[in-house]
Amino acid sequence: MLRIALGQMEVFPGRPDLNTRTMLTMIEEAREQQAQIVIFPEMSIPGYFLGDTWEQQSFIRDCEEHGRLVVEASAGMCVLFGNVGVDWNKVGDDGRTRKYNAFFIAQDGRLYQDSQFPYPFRIKTLQPNYREFDDDRHFYSLRKLVQDLGKNIGDLLQPVVLNIAGEPVKLGCMLCEDGWSDDYTVKPIASFHRNGPVDLLVNISASPFTLGKNNKRNRVFSKQVKDTGTPLVYVNKVGMQNNGKTVYTFDGFSTVYNGKGEIIDYCPPFLSALKCVDLDLNSKGNQQTPVIVPDDHDTGSIYQALSYGIEKFIASICLNKVVIGVSGGIDSAVSTALYTRVLGPENILLVNMPSIYNSETTKDLAARLAQNLGCRYTVMPIQEVVDFTIKQISQTPVVDLQGGSQFDLAVTPLAAENIQARDRSARILAALASAFGGGFTCNANKSETTVGYSTLYGDHAGFLAALADLWKHQVYDLARYLNEHVYQREVIPQKTIDIVPSAELSYEQAVDEGKGDPIIYPYHDYLFHAFMERWHRATPEDILTWYSQGSLEKNIGCEPGLAGRLFPGPREFIADLERWWKLYTGIAVAKRIQAPPILAVSRRAYGFDHREAQNGTYFTAGYLRLKEQLLGKNI
Repeated sequence: MLRIALGQMEVFPGRPDLNTRTMLTMIEEAREQQAQIVIFPEMSIPGYFLGDTWEQQSFIRDCEEHGRLVVEASAGMCVLFGNVGVDWNKVGDDGRTRKYNAFFIAQDGRLYQDSQFPYPFRIKTLQPNYREFDDDRHFYSLRKLVQDLGKNIGDLLQPVVLNIAGEPVKLGCMLCEDGWSDDYTVKPIASFHRNGPVDLLVNISASPFTLGKNNKRNRVFSKQVKDTGTPLVYVNKVGMQNNGKTVYTFDGFSTVYNGKGEIIDYCPPFLSALKCVDLDLNSKGNQQTPVIVPDDHDTGSIYQALSYGIEKFIASICLNKVVIGVSGGIDSAVSTALYTRVLGPENILLVNMPSIYNSETTKDLAARLAQNLGCRYTVMPIQEVVDFTIKQISQTPVVDLQGGSQFDLAVTPLAAENIQARDRSARILAALASAFGGGFTCNANKSETTVGYSTLYGDHAGFLAALADLWKHQVYDLARYLNEHVYQREVIPQKTIDIVPSAELSYEQAVDEGKGDPIIYPYHDYLFHAFMERWHRATPEDILTWYSQGSLEKNIGCEPGLAGRLFPGPREFIADLERWWKLYTGIAVAKRIQAPPILAVSRRAYGFDHREAQNGTYFTAGYLRLKEQLLGKNI
């Protein structure tokens, strides 16, 4: 029986001192529990998302120094951990000192090394360069190293042979992506077994939370284990890291699979803890009772990731008070309920900022929300200042200094709407946050962010956009979950959930008359999702193809027959499609570039996860042909 300690630790990015301190504490705890092996996550000493901090040589040396402390602490046991591996005599593709994303094995105060591998650490084979990952920018992979050495990659993917309690134990050591090899030509697990036998596979990871990702990992890893018959231990980190524009939580969910691919133990998500597991390698763990793993694709998982991410992010920027503009609508209500749960009502200041367009209905709902949660609350009307701004702009002459003429600027209805939004955020919320000693939130959702349905320096502003990776229907689901499961009472008024969503910036958006946002969320949520989150992302050509084939709703996932009920014919459907595509690829790009950091929960979040450039709108030749076929030549 092998006693393994899973070191599911919170990793602080760029703080090798704090991380090493945690590791040393866990090593002592594992020793007290008579663990023979303790396993820590990928990049457990430096952290993972560090930007170009990786270009600082003094930081790299500091990581090495802290790594030596972990090695020294391995007396009488074996410690597996992630750190940056360095070859100071060679350079990487960027011309800087060569660095590796490395897997270190320490035992009895020394680093493990064998003659078959060029370094006293193992190297990540498959480096992800999609979504938020950019590993090749900083690290040299094993695939590149074998080219330098003139070797076959299979020759270096050898098991690590340890002596534990007088018995040899052969480990297949992998780093994160090495276990997700389906789309790669190199298959590390297969190579380990060709060079084996292997007693235990170990995958140390730095894998951010994504809704449903653990379900998929369990399917992928269980199949790999079942195919090889070799148990696997997966250790992931917890905590929060970011790459400037997007904030990621790490949920841990470290898991042990037996030789049949069954899960026999796991660490609870979003919790830093050392967990000891006894694994019978003789039976490959197959005699141990499988356990049921909670689903991670429901609204509860979204709530857990968001509340955890908010808590960690505000702590990282030393913020403990928050100002939230509450309109009586669903987004600000959900945002308020989340922040109040994390910080407590005494640290939340809610402000309602009505203009002449705000109904008594929504003003009452904002007040009721504050009352239900016990937050600080104030009302600051904006109409007087808005009127003054409009008057100042429209009645202050603009002089043509070359010709000597002068003219007045006209304030359009849209400009008047934007003046209201900016007055609320740039003036009131920013000033209130300063006076209250905190920051103010951005309450935007993903649907609005997709098409730029927001005002720059207005409701687009804030220190964090905690809901901006949730589609509108997910915001509603989260509202109901907060009431039913988190607070277990109606803190978000039911009428806030029931009323039409509206910005209330003009009489055309009067909620009491059923007038609201131009986005038809039950349809556009799914259209925008197709633009943004599909692995092979949809363009108007794909959308129009599915529409003409009668398979649109099936492909984008909305209610069957919905497009036919919303749009009388192809002309109306195409006009709607082009309107939103032009916004998505046009002004919305500029707004997203200037957006606050977004807290990620989905398979693709805006920010660094969604690399984009301001290229303008383009329609493919295939789309234009389809459009002509549907509308005729007079288009």
